[in-house]
Amino acid sequence: MASEETRTAEYPTAQTPTAATRTEPSSAERGTTTAAGTRRTPPTRAWATRLVVVGIVLSALNLRPAITSLGALLEEVRDGLGMSGSVAGLLTSVPPLCFAVFGITAPRLARRFGPAAVVCAGMAAITAGLLIRPYAGGTAGFLAASALTLMGIAVSNVLMPVIVKRWFPDRVGSMTGLYSMALALGTSVAAAVTVPLADALGGGWQSGLAVWAALAAAAVLPWLPLVRGRGTEHAPGRAHEPVRAAQDQQAPLRITRSRTAWALAVFFGLQATAAYITMGWMAQIFRDSGVPAGTAGLLLAVTMVMGVPLAFVIPRVATRLPHQGPIVLLLGVCGLAGYAGLYFAPAAGAWAWAVLLGVSNCAFPLALTMVGMRARTGPGVVQLSAFAQSTGYLISIPGPLLVGVLYQQSGGWGVPIALMAGLMLPQMAVGFLAGRDRIVEDEAAAR
Repeated sequence: MASEETRTAEYPTAQTPTAATRTEPSSAERGTTTAAGTRRTPPTRAWATRLVVVGIVLSALNLRPAITSLGALLEEVRDGLGMSGSVAGLLTSVPPLCFAVFGITAPRLARRFGPAAVVCAGMAAITAGLLIRPYAGGTAGFLAASALTLMGIAVSNVLMPVIVKRWFPDRVGSMTGLYSMALALGTSVAAAVTVPLADALGGGWQSGLAVWAALAAAAVLPWLPLVRGRGTEHAPGRAHEPVRAAQDQQAPLRITRSRTAWALAVFFGLQATAAYITMGWMAQIFRDSGVPAGTAGLLLAVTMVMGVPLAFVIPRVATRLPHQGPIVLLLGVCGLAGYAGLYFAPAAGAWAWAVLLGVSNCAFPLALTMVGMRARTGPGVVQLSAFAQSTGYLISIPGPLLVGVLYQQSGGWGVPIALMAGLMLPQMAVGFLAGRDRIVEDEAAAR
């Protein structure tokens, strides 16, 4: 994809100069030239770019602790609120439900307020929800506060690939890897330290869940200058091309006409199903097999931390391949091996199964990378990201709930684990199709 994109679709209040009114960049845009003849980046632009990088990293760190911290303390939360297994399964289904419902609003909000403002508001919603949730009183209040938190996560989920694509169009793989690595780090750290933090703070599970609001509050700060100074929110290094502006102002892409968009959405949904079942139930699977609570949390952390190095490597490799299908198949095989281990010897080989499932969960950064690769234009990325994530999370809603019901009805984990393994097969199939070298704008136009 070309690196020069118009800002019109992302920032509707900005005025895009035309060739008639402006043919040369200003001195501020060109930057200054040193004695050696090298070009120096304008200070404001460099400052804003660094701020965006910090904002992306801090935001990514906050996109999963609300979920994995709950998974580590699920048994205590169930006992404290008097939840049944089915209700707990509903609780683990709330994240994909909120992601599907609220994620689809992200493109419209971004067009009206700008992506930075929406992500900033999302981080504020996460902060408020995490503070309220443990002390809301009762299951209904807990679910409502969780929905507020997840609403903030949902819009940020959709807009992170968009911000990466627009600010760093020539570094989509590396920046997606950085963002995915930070997301995996936040996920794994929350899983590992929530139980010890709850014990150290002496406030029970409430303190263990509420402490993560501090990290979310820190993520609000980098976006505030970008929201106040809308001029610095604009991505750097873009030529104002009338042709590209006309393309971005065309009618919205009919994304549902693209087979690749549907394949990517289903792949996203199935990998999200596996991820949220893992985050919500894997610690409990280990605990029921005789593993201590603290060790079970560490095992979940190992699963999540596998995404830290791999989430940086996989997007970079994926952007260099014409077909990402082989990566999909490799990750799927690791998942099947991990589920087989959980079925036959959950405690004996716990660490190996945690590693294998962690590798398999790296289908998430791969899916994000393919979102950026399967669309040609900035608006196309916005629509594809919203469609794939919202539809995908909608698909993933029944999985965690069904696992809870099957666990309660069967009295064990054999049937739920068999379901997880069975869902991995169609995930591999649709992921292979989504990995083909196709562009959704071309498919939608052809149909």
